[in-house]
Amino acid sequence: MSDQSINQYVKLDHPAVLRGLFHPFREKRGLPPAGSTDHDIKVAEGVMVGGRFHLAADVNGPHILFFHGNGEVVGDYDTIAPQYTALGLSFLAVDYRGYGWSDGEPTASNMMADAHAILVYVKEWLAAQGRDGSLLVMGRSLGSASAIELAVSEDSGIGGLIIESGFANTMPLLQNLGVDVAGLGLVEEDGFGNKMKIARYTKPVFILHASNDEIIPVAEATELHAECAARSKELQTVPGAGHNNIIERGGKIYFEVIKGFTRKIGAPARRRRSGIRNN
Repeated sequence: MSDQSINQYVKLDHPAVLRGLFHPFREKRGLPPAGSTDHDIKVAEGVMVGGRFHLAADVNGPHILFFHGNGEVVGDYDTIAPQYTALGLSFLAVDYRGYGWSDGEPTASNMMADAHAILVYVKEWLAAQGRDGSLLVMGRSLGSASAIELAVSEDSGIGGLIIESGFANTMPLLQNLGVDVAGLGLVEEDGFGNKMKIARYTKPVFILHASNDEIIPVAEATELHAECAARSKELQTVPGAGHNNIIERGGKIYFEVIKGFTRKIGAPARRRRSGIRNN
């Protein structure tokens, strides 16, 4: 990621914005669940972020690189990840700086830059492990910014994009989080640009949103879906759900529709051409 791209988000690094945007908390590294591995991912000199990879048995099955919401850590997904792996989906959850056992403090600029470093690490690790199934990126809430950034700017090797409880426009989100956008002189062009970016994305997209989301209204999901340039795009809402209970309300169907979406993602080109797979 270029210095110019990093500087694109510098206005979001104002302390008043960061107080609303991030709610980090430290969590000591514990033993990962069976079938999972912990990772220290170098994102800058002397800085690493933590990741916990929950691996399905099939090395050729889909892998989902997951960026969580602003008040979560990877350990929160220890009880959720088995729902993915039971369906043959490997679930690779990563933290932000200052979250869990990660180094540093979170800012908007380093969150976006770190996503690129994380993707490089994940691709190299999957290749080394012979896990050559399709790779998708998924972002929940704040994490939608990281996922959309990667899907659009580094789509080589990324088969598709999943957005859960994501946002199209940054300024309404900041206002809902208590940030005085007008007082800081911020305009939408200073934001993450999710709507602008997804308008350039043409690979398969799946958007999930709670019908009663009180933080990011479902209209944001509708706008992302409308702006997306992909021919294969789908929006599903979870009736009666709010921002933080969408999985609980969706139940097994939540994971099954994600599994259904991954079936639209083809195997990597090298496997389609040769029929050879790593063991």
